[in-house]
Amino acid sequence: MIKTEIKNLITKTLEEQHKTVKAIYMSSYIPRKCGIATFTKDLTNAVNALNPLALSEILAVNDPLAPNGSYDYPWEVKYRITQDDLEGYFKAADYVNSSSAEIVCLQHEFGLFGGKDGEYILEFLKKVKKRVVTTLHTTPEIPNANQKRIIREIFRYSDAVVVMIEPVVERLLTVYKIPKNKIAIIHHGVPDIPFGGTEHFKRITRLKGKTVMSAINLISENKGLEYAIAAVPEIIKQFPEFVFLIIGETHPVVKKRFGEKYRRKLESLVKEHKLENHVKFINKYLSLEDLIDYLRATDIYVTPYLDPQQIASGTLSYAVGAGKVSISTPYLYAHEVLNHKRGVIVPFRDSTAISKATIKILKDRSYRESLEREAYKFGRLMTWSSVALAYFDLFNLVLKKRKS
Repeated sequence: MIKTEIKNLITKTLEEQHKTVKAIYMSSYIPRKCGIATFTKDLTNAVNALNPLALSEILAVNDPLAPNGSYDYPWEVKYRITQDDLEGYFKAADYVNSSSAEIVCLQHEFGLFGGKDGEYILEFLKKVKKRVVTTLHTTPEIPNANQKRIIREIFRYSDAVVVMIEPVVERLLTVYKIPKNKIAIIHHGVPDIPFGGTEHFKRITRLKGKTVMSAINLISENKGLEYAIAAVPEIIKQFPEFVFLIIGETHPVVKKRFGEKYRRKLESLVKEHKLENHVKFINKYLSLEDLIDYLRATDIYVTPYLDPQQIASGTLSYAVGAGKVSISTPYLYAHEVLNHKRGVIVPFRDSTAISKATIKILKDRSYRESLEREAYKFGRLMTWSSVALAYFDLFNLVLKKRKS
């Protein structure tokens, strides 16, 4: 009898140590060129390291730009729907309900789903019978009536809702009238990048001897890159080896609607100021490995975005996580992560402020090193392993509540 009790205790202990969560993630997904697709890939990779006996599965949402209606997805994509196919959302719910998944992790952004303001996602949520954890990637400060309804309905059908910064919680409470008990704050994840050591990466990215400022994005007009370009003439007067890298191709949706109009505008600005030797365009979508190489070669990272209400920036997160000095306009996310001397905030649409901030950083080594240290220290809280653990704990909490 005693041996049986000991055996049962050992078994129970091992089960507790190796809890599994069978989760399916509804999102855009690689190889689609989309920030949320990359986010979901990075998150699921990190969760899989904690949860190797129940690997993440993906319910992928195809957009109208998908070649031949879909992408060449990796093995973890078990089901796919077309963004504007309403019937597909019902069928996707049926698939999830009949699967072994215990929880759905929904990545929400209004433009990701079909219908007005992406309202088709509500049809999926109404029908799905599994627990739901939703991550909000966009939460407008002044939503239209339909957007407000959609967010409120998402809360209704979700067991928990993740936001990335504290100010969004206050917005949800005051603007959307959402109860606080379902909200969890989990940072945007970042790769675990070693601190310092730019010279090796400057060599492999052909930037040896340069002082490098970079911006890495899918390019669109709301990025405000023209203001960073206009700051370069003043910077190179004192630092002639300075180069500004604009890395990334034009956002696919922008390219379809407007072509390369914005990129051509930026290129014209470079020519107008005779900056061809100091502003370089790398017009391609980077792999994670290449992105990290360029980031580690960077001395200053810049996000001169124009939308004050932007609540996430994956590349700014990456820069902070790598311990880079970041200069940014005071959009919501930047203000949160660069606070407490972790970076430099400059006014919107102010090239002079960008040039002055850059020159100060490059002239004052102790100031620069202090910003780098504080950024890297904060970035330790944002590594994908830490973020994945927070999601995994949240999944377990939701499932535990269901059983109790």
